[in-house]
Amino acid sequence: MSGIIFFLIPLALISTALVLGVGIYSLAKGGAFAKENSNKLMRMRVVAQGITIALMMLFLWLAGKGGA
Repeated sequence: MSGIIFFLIPLALISTALVLGVGIYSLAKGGAFAKENSNKLMRMRVVAQGITIALMMLFLWLAGKGGA
């Protein structure tokens, strides 16, 4: 189980970085896209960060139990 989580963590990190990058780019560029999607992108980033942290904590918990 922890092997799967070990490979999901980088995917979650990449998705968080992508959403953050798109959000920063849209805010820097401005315009209609930023006005319509800035809050949505912020919520998506927070969810992605939460999933990433949860996966990391689950991996550490499983590793501590000897599952890694």
